[in-house]
Amino acid sequence: MIGTFAIFVAALMTVVTGQFNTNQWTDRSGIVHLFEWKWNDIAEECEQFLAPKGYAGVQVSPPTENSIVTDPRRPWWERYQPISYKLQTRSGSEQEFGNLVRRCNKVGVRIYVDLVINHMAAVTTNGGTGGSTGNAGAMTFPGVPYETKDFHEPCTINDYNNAQEVRNCQLVGLPDLNQRQQWVRERIVDLMDKFIDHGIAGFRVDAVKHMWPEDLKVIYNSIKNLNTTHGFKPGSRAFITQEVIDMGGEGISKYEYTDLGTVTEFRFSAEIGRAFRGGNKLKWMRNWGPDWGFLPSNLSMVFVDNHDNQRGHGPGGTDVLTYKSSRNYKMATAFMLAHPYGNPRLMSSFAFDHSDQGPPQDAKGNIISPKFNKDGSCSNGWVCEHRWRQIYNMIGFRNAVAGTDLNSWWDNGNQQIAFCRGRKGFVAFNLETSDLDQELLTCLPAGTYCDVISGSLRGGSCTGKRIVVKSTGYANIQIPAQGADGVLAIHVNAKL
Repeated sequence: MIGTFAIFVAALMTVVTGQFNTNQWTDRSGIVHLFEWKWNDIAEECEQFLAPKGYAGVQVSPPTENSIVTDPRRPWWERYQPISYKLQTRSGSEQEFGNLVRRCNKVGVRIYVDLVINHMAAVTTNGGTGGSTGNAGAMTFPGVPYETKDFHEPCTINDYNNAQEVRNCQLVGLPDLNQRQQWVRERIVDLMDKFIDHGIAGFRVDAVKHMWPEDLKVIYNSIKNLNTTHGFKPGSRAFITQEVIDMGGEGISKYEYTDLGTVTEFRFSAEIGRAFRGGNKLKWMRNWGPDWGFLPSNLSMVFVDNHDNQRGHGPGGTDVLTYKSSRNYKMATAFMLAHPYGNPRLMSSFAFDHSDQGPPQDAKGNIISPKFNKDGSCSNGWVCEHRWRQIYNMIGFRNAVAGTDLNSWWDNGNQQIAFCRGRKGFVAFNLETSDLDQELLTCLPAGTYCDVISGSLRGGSCTGKRIVVKSTGYANIQIPAQGADGVLAIHVNAKL
């Protein structure tokens, strides 16, 4: 078995390893992270909301069996403490996971798995969500199985300028797998292939800068092509996006991983938060993209916030915008979705008061499903930013302007900006303390359009503002400084 695997890997080393195609339907965009949702609830959300609104995909929480943490009581981070590679968590069983993938694929919403392969659980005293046991101190996990020899020697990361230390020592005490070991590689490939058999479209790989690029290259190259029974073209490879926190000044660079797949661009999150909190003038966003120190557009996974930095973990600090500053958050998200840079991922949160807090749960620790209000928003402890009108309608905007470049930038020299996307869309922002009231070029054909921020096009009329575009392409654009929203957006699919 080992000899055959080694020959197979050697042959694959000649293959181009980058896995950048999201495998999404062409009329869709945006991946939404349904953080800690149950599998049955995600399946229903794909069918009832995400597909009709034009969302392209869902990132799911890690489906692998995790350790049960009771102190603090069932925190969100227990999902990142794998105890085996069984697919059994508080989100559901392997059968329910497979059903969710099938149902979402059927309506054109692709599934991306949050994959934890850098380490195993540091907390093992209560066993796992699927009944497995482990011993973090002895570094033995019979549910996989892994033994002590499959891990790096225990050590602590003290110097992030030391790449050897960052990649071989334990991240916050988590037993660090040695991906150079062939047994470890095989188990990881088996796990990824299991997900591919179920029909997933790709992976978000956790803690990537704590693993060696050359080891990941072998692993990524060894997995199966995507499952064609779920509508993927023959020969399609899993999309890969890799969590690499790189704000500069450390011993490991995000560019070390860009030949393997896309990389999470944490600088984007910090800078867009700083701008829409008023820390940088919006006029400076004219050259938004690589000029800001970001990765090239096709190599980057971009987000306003993620499950870590919205809780103060990782970079960005108080610059990071979250649902708790909802008006500014909606503005930043609208900019991300209106701008052509990057592969966007949206956060869908549950409400939290402290950084360890887990998802809404009953007295037995079972996750509680979200409830939906008459306006489509969530309750029952769930925030569901992806269901905010100002966000899901900007998914529609992004779909409408697909294939166009940014053009006709305008700013007032300060905190009011506007731009077009070809002749298909126009968006304006006002972060001033004074109103925006200007005749601006929208680049759109003459006609009456619905502002998709204040409302929607429904039944042949606008539920929000109406914008009249003249034969010249100009329109009077008004955004009050004290208005409910600091954004206005129109596009060709929102024309009366």
